Amino acid sequence: MTEAAQVKFQAAWASHQRGAAAEALALYREVLELDPRHFDALHLGGIAAAQTGARDEAAALIGRALAVDPSNAVAHYNLGNVQAALGAADEALASYAQAIALKPDYGDAMANRDALQKAVARHAAERHNARGAALLADKHEADALKAFDEAAALSPDYAEAHHNRGVVLAGLRRTEEAIEAYARAAALKPDYPFLAGTLLHTRMTICDWTGLDSALADLLARVARGEKVSSPFPLLLMADAPAAQHKAAQTWAHAMHPRNTALGPVPARPRQSRIRVGYFSKDYFAHPTSQLIAGLFEAHDRSRFETIALSFGPEAHDALRRRVECGVDQFIDVREKTDVEIAALSRALGIDIAVDLAGYTYGSRTGIFAAGAAPIQATYLGYPGTMGSDYYDYVIADTTIVTDAARPYFTEKVVRLPYSYQANDTTRAIDDHAPTRAAAGLPAEAFVFSCHNNTFKFTPAMFDVWMRIVARVPGSVLWLFEDNATASRNLRREAAARGIDPARLIFARRAPQGVHLARQPLADLFLDSLPCNAHTTASDALWMGLPLLTQAGQSLTARVAAGLLAALDLPELVTTTTQEYEDRAGELAQNPGMLRAVRDKLARNRLTQPLFDPRLFARHMESAYTQMCERYWQGLAPDHIDIAAEDRGNAAS
Repeated sequence: MTEAAQVKFQAAWASHQRGAAAEALALYREVLELDPRHFDALHLGGIAAAQTGARDEAAALIGRALAVDPSNAVAHYNLGNVQAALGAADEALASYAQAIALKPDYGDAMANRDALQKAVARHAAERHNARGAALLADKHEADALKAFDEAAALSPDYAEAHHNRGVVLAGLRRTEEAIEAYARAAALKPDYPFLAGTLLHTRMTICDWTGLDSALADLLARVARGEKVSSPFPLLLMADAPAAQHKAAQTWAHAMHPRNTALGPVPARPRQSRIRVGYFSKDYFAHPTSQLIAGLFEAHDRSRFETIALSFGPEAHDALRRRVECGVDQFIDVREKTDVEIAALSRALGIDIAVDLAGYTYGSRTGIFAAGAAPIQATYLGYPGTMGSDYYDYVIADTTIVTDAARPYFTEKVVRLPYSYQANDTTRAIDDHAPTRAAAGLPAEAFVFSCHNNTFKFTPAMFDVWMRIVARVPGSVLWLFEDNATASRNLRREAAARGIDPARLIFARRAPQGVHLARQPLADLFLDSLPCNAHTTASDALWMGLPLLTQAGQSLTARVAAGLLAALDLPELVTTTTQEYEDRAGELAQNPGMLRAVRDKLARNRLTQPLFDPRLFARHMESAYTQMCERYWQGLAPDHIDIAAEDRGNAAS
């Protein structure tokens, strides 16, 4: 080394030490002009270059230094840092490995290697996760699950991959695995948005009630604070709490479905000779929504209303799909379009009222309404609660399920029909071969209580009530719907814990709709659930002549059965307290004459009262649509609307 080079190097090093990296780099370059193989000038010059952002030069200089002295562990480590900054992960990992090989106790090199390996794995995991999300959006659940599995395997602490595994597993009805995946995501990221409610709801699907009361209390407290802890749907099932349901919906809408202004304001719609109503749904196939609403489509007055069904659900060719297609003026499959494209199509079709039949149920497309599909937008039937957003003008309900006291808990203005809000008709297909009790596994002589609701509607408090009722009626059994074997095992265990022989719980497996209806009369009394009542299941039972006993709560979901019974003029089957519910069940079970009178009244009223009269229901719904449009045409803002009851004779004409 020449004396001049050494002087330059000392000056460069002094500049470097006082933080003048650019000045130092210039001096290191001068040293290298005098001595191109000056190791320290090459190595430190590379560090200075990295500090000034000249990473390519940094890598080149440190590489040249290592060509001079390949045994320098620190230089390998620094080269690794530069390569990592350049995004050359494989090269960086090789440099760290060489540094550690030369200096086995090199802690910094090991830490940076481990961090980089983790980052590489996370990046790969994110690619698999994104691929899984795309596959899931295209309904390729099995392939999506494989992609999420790969993401979780590559990066075990990647909460989003575990959450997405849970989503797919739940959809595939692999519920226990879904719970494990959700729980893992929650453990990794306790504040994972909206996961706490999903996990609690999924646990309820298998009737795993461990710690449910405290978990629900915590969930409700966090919802009240506006935290992102639950999507709206689980709150409808777990708590009779209108304020919490409203708050959860508002929080969800703000976070997940803000108003979309891409299309601009919805153009004004002039008064036309026919009101054009668009019904938007994912469930135009053998699904409860279509079972209920098909009769309304067929009963609409085509001289005054034009109906368009827009389907974003799966392709289907069953009888209900064909019935829906024939029941409307136009049926349009829009599943391949984006939300904004569907909203634009709706505007082009000139739809006056866009009716969302999906709400916040799985597979819904709230973004259509966020973009503005029509000048008037309403939510109805598929989702029994408020949407919590300002772009829905109305929610369609009835005078029983939404009381005056409950209206403030709806962001929408409430349209109340005079009887039940639930569309119905008399065309349910019933299997010709009614099963016997023996074939259904039921005792021939015992009193049979039933509840064929989904198990996620069961709460420990409700089960306590049912077990007290069963205990009160000697020899009686409770006939439940078996959604999954794990839930059945858990319910039998819960029965035993309450002193009830688990054999007194009998389970009905999932069956085709016609068979499901045909077996309803095998029971003596349907015991409704709270806080979420039977909805379509209640109508099925009542249509088949099976009396249903309910306890009316405060929220919409807790009052649906009361609305159905009001529309059948059966107030004796509506209770308002737990004690009254228990006592009435015991009275009906132990007083054959009383039960027979109720059955006979139900048999008469189902054909003479409004519940199963689609023409009357259509007239009331059309009156609601007309009043919505009249306010719009007059330049008035949406407001609460109560529909007057129409004479049944006029409706049937």
